[in-house]
Amino acid sequence: MVNIQKTAVIGCGFVGSTIAYTLMQKGTFSEMVLLDENHAKAEGEAMDISHGLPFAHAMDIRAGSYDDIADAAVIIITAGANQKPGETRLDLVQKNARIMRSIISEIKRVNCEGILLIVSNPVDILTQVALKESGFPKERVIGSGTVLDTARLKYLLSEKLNVDSRNVHAFIAGEHGDSELAVWSCANIYGIPLEDFAKIRGYKSFEKEKDEIYHAVRDSAYEIIERKGATYYGIGMAAAKIAEAVVRDSHTVAPVSVSLSGEYGLSGLCLSIPSVIGRGGAEQVLEISLAGEEKEKLKASAEELRGVLDTIRQ
Repeated sequence: MVNIQKTAVIGCGFVGSTIAYTLMQKGTFSEMVLLDENHAKAEGEAMDISHGLPFAHAMDIRAGSYDDIADAAVIIITAGANQKPGETRLDLVQKNARIMRSIISEIKRVNCEGILLIVSNPVDILTQVALKESGFPKERVIGSGTVLDTARLKYLLSEKLNVDSRNVHAFIAGEHGDSELAVWSCANIYGIPLEDFAKIRGYKSFEKEKDEIYHAVRDSAYEIIERKGATYYGIGMAAAKIAEAVVRDSHTVAPVSVSLSGEYGLSGLCLSIPSVIGRGGAEQVLEISLAGEEKEKLKASAEELRGVLDTIRQ
């Protein structure tokens, strides 16, 4: 039996602990279990975050084991290795795929029936690994995908156009990585097409700005890592929003990494596509109209991921 008010965070590094902290502040769950290979680290994070409860919402936060998360409604997986000097991206993929398989085997052992939310990178690849290894229905295995990239896009558009970012409606699709694409054909500001709004704000053409914003979004992680070593606040908020959509059954539309079964002519891999998120997980993948160039870019992104997937399939 799933306890909809219970969550688990597997991996208590910068990302996992920030997600846990964000969920505590939001009061999304009443119970949260933290797991880490270093149990003392999980205990320390649970203690530290719990000390903020008098300023937030009542919640039971503790370190635990896989046996403690069998009834969790949302299991958030952030565990994984960081890239080391001299190590290739492919080496990292292989290493994190092995870690993901190990985690999923434990989740299966305790017969967990909750939603798996994969945040570990490369997220699209590891979501596919988790789906295959778990044998769960595809709607119960979702990745954080390009939800953070989309937030970055909205923020940068809002800064350029001097408008509230909550009025910006635009998204990033495809790989959470270098081959991602901005779906400009759907972008609007409070229902006003992006190009029209830009003209209203004084731009004769917005093409140059769109290109600059796209590259800034795509390269954001590199820029942040160069300056502070890791990114965690943005993804902490993004993952918490996805988890909240599940527990609140809010039917939120977000570009999460989901398994495709023919949508956009693609199948057999996970890719970030706008989907309806609710109590059942990714309840519906939305197949929307894309411009011709966007369709080609999405297919190219899928091929990039398929090439990596082929290297880890045993």
